[in-house]
Formats: sequence, C-alpha cells, structure tokens
Amino acid sequence: MTHPLFEKHKATLDAAIDAIRSRGYWTPFVEMPSPRVYGETANEAGKAAVEACFGKEFELDQPGRSGTAGTEVSPYGVDLNVRYPVCDVEALIIAAEAAMPEWQKVGAAGRSGVCLEILDRLNKRSFEIAHAVMLTTGQGWMMAFQAGGPHAQDRGLEAVAYAWDEQSRIVAEATWEKPQGKNPPLVMKKHFEIVGRGVALVIGCGTFPTWNTYPGVFAALATGNPVIIKPHSNAILPAAITVKIAREVLAEAGLDPNLVSLAVVEKRADTQALATHPAVKSIDFTGSNVFGKWLLDNARQANVYAELAGVNNVVIESTDQYKAMLRNLAFTLSLYSGQMCTTTQAILVPAGGIDTDQGHKSFDEVAADLGTAIDRFLGDINVATAVLGAIQSEATLARIAEAGEYGHIVLPSKKLEHPEFPKAEVRTPVLLSCDAADEKSYMEERFGPISFVVKVADGAAAIALSERIVREHGALTVGLYSTGQDVIDAMTDATLRAGVALSINLTGGVFVNQSAAFSDYHGTGANPSANASYSDSAFVANRFRVIQRRYHAA
Repeated sequence: MTHPLFEKHKATLDAAIDAIRSRGYWTPFVEMPSPRVYGETANEAGKAAVEACFGKEFELDQPGRSGTAGTEVSPYGVDLNVRYPVCDVEALIIAAEAAMPEWQKVGAAGRSGVCLEILDRLNKRSFEIAHAVMLTTGQGWMMAFQAGGPHAQDRGLEAVAYAWDEQSRIVAEATWEKPQGKNPPLVMKKHFEIVGRGVALVIGCGTFPTWNTYPGVFAALATGNPVIIKPHSNAILPAAITVKIAREVLAEAGLDPNLVSLAVVEKRADTQALATHPAVKSIDFTGSNVFGKWLLDNARQANVYAELAGVNNVVIESTDQYKAMLRNLAFTLSLYSGQMCTTTQAILVPAGGIDTDQGHKSFDEVAADLGTAIDRFLGDINVATAVLGAIQSEATLARIAEAGEYGHIVLPSKKLEHPEFPKAEVRTPVLLSCDAADEKSYMEERFGPISFVVKVADGAAAIALSERIVREHGALTVGLYSTGQDVIDAMTDATLRAGVALSINLTGGVFVNQSAAFSDYHGTGANPSANASYSDSAFVANRFRVIQRRYHAA
C-alpha cells in the first residue's frame, strides 16, 4: 500500500518524470505572481508575514537550543533584525540520525509524497518566500518571486523526480530459484531495502538561498537522508521559512520533524567542524572557490556536490541580428547586477571586428555599441531597479569600485537611487575592454556587474581561448554568435571537450544566464566550476544504498 501523500501528488510526479525524459517545457508551478493563481491577497499576506518577523525571534522548535543569532543586512537598507535559534550541532546531528530509521521505513513512495507535499506548501507561500529572498539577497522583485519561488520549487521537484525514477527501479523482494538438475532447486527469498547514506548538509549561498539549495535538500531527503541546512549568514530568512514549512509537513505526516533542521553557524571553523563530522555523508555547496576546495579536500567522509566560481564567456564571431544580439547581452549583463553563477564575464571579439547585418563593426565599435545598449536598456529608472536589484555584499561594491584597474572603461558603473528603497545599493554594470594577453584582468571570476570585451586575434583564437578558460578556470555557461556553420561546429566541439553548456545566437527572450528545470542540464560536472551535474540521475544515485537480506525459502 502506498503512502496517501504519494497518491495525492502522483499525477505531478508522473508528469515530472515525463518532463525529465522528454526535456520539453513543463512546470506545475506558475512563475508569474498572479492573484488569480495564488490568491487576491497573497502578495499583501506574504509581505506582512515577512515583516512580522522583523525585530523578533524566528520560532523553530529544534533540539540543543543555546541562544539566538542573526546579522542579516538587507541590500535594500531595510532594518531586518531577525533572531534565529542557535542549536548545538551535535544535538542536531543526533536528532537527525534518530529520525532516519522511520524515514527509511516510509519507503521511496512515501518519501516522494512527503517531499511533494512540502513543495506544494512552499509554492502556496511563494509570495512570503519571495519577499524574504528579495530583502536578504537584493534580487529585484520579479526575480525574487520567480527564482526564489516557483523556479526553485521546480528544481526541488526535478530532484525528487530523479530520486523516484532511480529508486522505483529497485524491486522490494524477489524469489531466486537456481536449478540443480535431478536435485531440488536452490530457492532463496531476497529482500532489498533502500537506505540513505547519512546526514546531508546543505550549505546555502547569499544570492540564491532557495534556487541553489532546493536540489540538494530534496535529492537528499527523497533518498532517505535527514537534512541540515546551513544558510549563508546574510540570507537566513528564506531558509528558515523553508525549514519551518518542511518540519510542519513532517509532523503532520506523523514523522520526526528533525529530519529537516536549520543550523545557524556564525564562525567558519564551526561550519568546517560540521562539514567534517563523521555522520555527515553528503554536502551540497554553492559559493567561493576557497571554501569549496576546502570542502573537497577535507570533507573526505562525505560526497561533496560543489558549484564553484568560473569565468563564463561568449564568443562573438559574426551575427545577422546585431541590435538584437546587443539587447540580449545587455539584459544578460544587467540581470541581478551580474550576481549569478551563470552571468557572462568575458566577451571574446576578433581584433579585426565582426561582420553583421548592419555592416562590418570594428572591435571598438562592438564594445562601444554594447555599452550604449546597456545604458539605453537601463535608461528608465523603474526598469533599471527592477532588473538590477541591489548589490548583495560589500565585497562586490569594492570590486565595482576597483574595476577600472583591470582594463579600459567602456561604460562606467553608476549609482542609482531606488524610488522605493532610498538606502538600496544599486549599481549599473561596468564594461571594460582589454587585450587577450591581459589574462590577469579577465581570467578570474570578478563576481558582480563587471564584464570585459576581450580582443582576440580572430574567430579561431576566440574559440581556443574560450575552451582554455573553461578547462583552467571553469564555467557554467558559454555563448556563441556566428553566422557560419563551420564556426558553430568548431565551438560545439570545443565545448564538448571542455565540458560546458553552449548557447548559440540568443537574440530573443532566452538568455545565456537562465536555466530551465526539467529541460536544461544545469552544470555538467565536467569542468572546474562544478563537480556534478545538477539535472540528472547521477545527482541522486550516490545518496542511497541498497541493503539486502536473504534466506532459504520454505
């Protein structure tokens, strides 16, 4: 007999399975903040729920509580002052391990059903989560709603779908009968149990606290593992809301809510101790190369799924839609002020210029025209602030200020006044130009709205440089603009060798830094930016084991 929550959400799960196999467009979660879908008062209620947290302690009934902490600073200048429970890490781990046997007994179908119910509840509170994401990360409202809400939920559901697809192939029991000639056959009864590896640690980032964590959370949970979420110190609220909803669903299902807990850890040494705890068997991390590499080198008892920094790049060899190409790139470089792991940083252009439908354009013209396109796109303050959002960290502000040291300034960054949030730190992108030989300038990630138009010898040199950047420094996205099929073929071969996703001639409403759940493969696990693919069965398969028992049949 299957679990009632599995039956409740089976149609959604079946559709998700179909989607990951067909790779077409599909989602059960509406990405537009429509009152007709989410309720006429959903926006006001969600905003009020977040504001009700300000200046108070966020209630989570977790074991080992020793005090409170919270130092979130809103990039919009809003006074948050939310306090979160600090719990002894050992107590959280002990409680998580104690909850694990019952979670195993629920079975793959039951776990899938509970996970789907959590996602359904998260979706119903998308406005609340969106306001929390916006105020802690600096994302613009629409991005906060979409990436923080429905798109993050899509990624969680995608992980559940892969987990169910893998686990459902494993039969629960079998009768093994081996003929023995004239003698009676050997008959064995065998049972096969899916068992989680152990405690899963999901370390959140400061820019996408739900989109980047839900895959790991739900991949681990659906495969039988308890989850401890350690949020970024400046984006705790979205994680806390998520944990609270998950714990409520678990309790209502008659399960131990300590299967999901929040670890508010302020010191890096404490995070390192948690990450290297013998009970922690998987770690999901998105963030800096320094800490990511530390995890890979030191958390040897765990499988580490790390998404690290890289140098995303675009090659412009030629185009038959020059203005549309510039508009597309202008949006790409402006979206959330470039504070995305998929944003383009290096734009490789031949020294002799490019052929376009507007005539031949020199290298300098391409750089200047791109700067003009960015400036024009952000000319309306309401559009600009909606797309740019606010700068998430002081470190990014510092990088913007010093960017002129790394190349010739084509377009300087400007500080904008936000019409709704007067204290918001809003900056327009800075666009630089440099020569390919100036590798110290562009060949390391400069997180934020900082990009380079890099002068290369020709199209072939641009493709070769793009491949070397990916091989040596990693990338999640690479783009190409070309009217020549031979160039497209050469770039395709280069990205296959380097192990990175390629977008070709994007001129419309799809952008190189966007990734669609159920269709796009986010991350490949084939270059230094990510040691795993986050959109396939490999992401879930190593999070569980099959343990068998057998005996002679009567």
